[in-house]
Amino acid sequence: MKKTSRFSVPVSVVILVIGFIYFSTVFVFIEQWFGLLTSPGLMNAVVFTAVAIMCVFNYSICLNTDPGQVPSTFMPDVEDSDNLVHEIKRKGGDLRYCQKCSHYKPPRAHHCRVCQRCVLRMDHHCIWINNCVGHANYKAFFVFVVYAVIACFYSLILLVGSLTNDSQNDEDGSGSSLRTLYVISGLLLTPLGVALSVLLGWHIYLVLQNKTTIEYHEGVRAMWLAEKGGNIYSHPYDLGAFENLTTVLGPSIFCWICPTSGHIGTGLRFRNSSKFSAAAESQSK
Repeated sequence: MKKTSRFSVPVSVVILVIGFIYFSTVFVFIEQWFGLLTSPGLMNAVVFTAVAIMCVFNYSICLNTDPGQVPSTFMPDVEDSDNLVHEIKRKGGDLRYCQKCSHYKPPRAHHCRVCQRCVLRMDHHCIWINNCVGHANYKAFFVFVVYAVIACFYSLILLVGSLTNDSQNDEDGSGSSLRTLYVISGLLLTPLGVALSVLLGWHIYLVLQNKTTIEYHEGVRAMWLAEKGGNIYSHPYDLGAFENLTTVLGPSIFCWICPTSGHIGTGLRFRNSSKFSAAAESQSK
């Protein structure tokens, strides 16, 4: 596959926003509130810098990691008794085949119109990383959003504290030149923090359910069809909340905050839930 450039206008915007927030937080908010040469100022600067570094590190992984490419030789093994999930087309009941890529689709794989290829365990295409969020970079994306939320609210706290302290210096006019920076930062951090918090909450829900964004919307329709037919819909990959967490974030809690990916497997097959396996076995008898 030809490697494409990840540079884009949205990516440039993200990089500029990260740089602006870091500069204003460390060299304005912390400096004005504590002073960078004091112990509290130095401590806050070190902690915020560590959070910013993790943000940039995880963002670069999201940006540059291939989310997962379907091997051209992939063929679904319908006789594999250990893998009871063989996703089929909504119409016709045939195994899912991508006409554009000319190969079968593994479970949870979908074709991305933007990337013009099938992506393993595709969640969505994100313009802010100019890449798909899929099997190989989903954890890095999730961890990036966690650090981004922490950075936004940490910066907001420092902004409020700095502004409170700065207002006490207004009598001699020493803080008036920074008002514009405070206003811009507040107008940027508040909606950004709220939006990222909503995004994080959404993906926490998906992780706990072991679903992708695409699977959630497909599941809504499947649940409606199951209820219409008098059946109960069960997500085939829901292993329970903690197992779902370890499946996505890794078996060790200490590795959850790092973008490690040694646990994710090939992305061509996934464990089935016990409820789904039991239902499939009962139907086959």
